[in-house]
Amino acid sequence: MGTDNLVFLEALEWFDDSGQQLLQRLPKFGSGEIKFGAQLTVRESQAAVMFYKGRACDAFGPGRHTLKTGNIPILTKLLSAPWAGTSPLRAEVYFVNLKVFTNLKWGTRDPVAFRDNELGLIRLRAHGVFNLRIIQPILFINAMVGTMGKFTTEDVEEYLREVIVSRLNDYLGENLDTILNLPGQFTEIGDGLKVRLAADFARFGLALDGMYITSITPPTEVQEAIDDRSRLGAIKDMDNFVRMKAAMAMEKAATSGGEAGAGLGMGLGLMMPGMFGNLQNGNGAASMGSVAGTTHKREVPCPDCEQLIDVKARFCPFCGHQQVIFRKCSNCGENMTPKAKFCSSCGHSADEKPGIITCTKCGTQNLPGATYCNNCGDKLG
Repeated sequence: MGTDNLVFLEALEWFDDSGQQLLQRLPKFGSGEIKFGAQLTVRESQAAVMFYKGRACDAFGPGRHTLKTGNIPILTKLLSAPWAGTSPLRAEVYFVNLKVFTNLKWGTRDPVAFRDNELGLIRLRAHGVFNLRIIQPILFINAMVGTMGKFTTEDVEEYLREVIVSRLNDYLGENLDTILNLPGQFTEIGDGLKVRLAADFARFGLALDGMYITSITPPTEVQEAIDDRSRLGAIKDMDNFVRMKAAMAMEKAATSGGEAGAGLGMGLGLMMPGMFGNLQNGNGAASMGSVAGTTHKREVPCPDCEQLIDVKARFCPFCGHQQVIFRKCSNCGENMTPKAKFCSSCGHSADEKPGIITCTKCGTQNLPGATYCNNCGDKLG
């Protein structure tokens, strides 16, 4: 008797070779005609759910189980003639992996807004890992998997990542005053976030087995501002620190080649005795001491290049910046020379007087040069 005429019972089992598969359906493609008496073997780290006639009819734990369906060998084949030999009593088994899936990544794709009590509104990026496991196999299949024959951590990770980031934003807003208090709180934040996420995971038959935060970082410019703030806190005498930095800058410029470097070197030689004289006597005033005990010369930093120049100079000898401000352009605000008829920066007439701009929408008076109304935000005409 040929094997083509024999009807074999199924022996159903499943192994996950990838380590990342949450679920596998047997048969792998579509539904099947699992016969009465088929043998089902479930491992310790698994659960199995049998769907019969479109419904979840039973769940099986570890061990060997005998399945009971209406598909009787040989008899069902004969009775299926009206359906082209295919039994309408469809049955399939879903194997569910109950192990803990570790080291799943989560993180902010785009920075999330956070209103810091000390730094104001900033945007944060956060990253970490979480552990996941299935605690309700039938709920997991019906709520998340549906009729998919295979489901991996990659399929669920993207959605759970969005949920975690959303809850993190809420948690930080309610429990964190400033990111300056973040060091040492990652474990506390992770535990609190795990509690908040429990209901979100449970509605899909999942459990968050562990939540870990590896980093919460503000933008680069905010990090630099925090570093500057730390440096300022470490400096006890700001006046002396500024003088020291100015001396170092001038020394560096004086060592550069060319005529400019030679000029700076000469200027440095004249300025250094007065600067360090002030450092020694503790004088914090802006005036410089006498050079070689002769003339008293007051010097101030140029607002453009920050080099020290004579307080009476009209132009900086290093960069040419105008020091004595006679008037400013009413249009762009740049300095204008005493007898100029037009602004050298924007070409605006020097004789034209600035005027108040009235918003045509709300009637609010705005300062000269305003582009948008301070009251309603409408663009001014």
